[in-house]
Amino acid sequence: MTFPRRVVFDTNIWISGLIWRGDPYRCLKLAYAGLVRPLYCTLMLAELTQKLRSSFSFSENHIEAVAYDYKRLGDLIKINGDLRVVKDDHDDDKFIECALTGNASVVVSGDNHLVNLGAYGKVHIMTANRFLLEMQTSTG
Repeated sequence: MTFPRRVVFDTNIWISGLIWRGDPYRCLKLAYAGLVRPLYCTLMLAELTQKLRSSFSFSENHIEAVAYDYKRLGDLIKINGDLRVVKDDHDDDKFIECALTGNASVVVSGDNHLVNLGAYGKVHIMTANRFLLEMQTSTG
């Protein structure tokens, strides 16, 4: 496997990683260490900043700092927004479309709508715990 590995982190992974010190946090640490390269689209960044503002009451300065790191650590991928795969929540389609368009092999999510799909095309969809186990196996 070549590094950094291209991955898409669902918004819930970013938020959990920012707030708590569990598996999502360890996933983000892989990005800071340069072992993974997160891919994102403008819809994902907008969702993250909106949720940090409305659901978690982050200050605007804190949101700007998070957005700065998000963009610095990742690669912006332009998507069309046409993919319709997640029947129960089409808002989650952007994560899969970003992975497909950006040639990422995995979407890491805590959202059952995504995780229950298991895969779409060549993109595997897995929990943070499973992703960390896979990374540990591949890095030795």
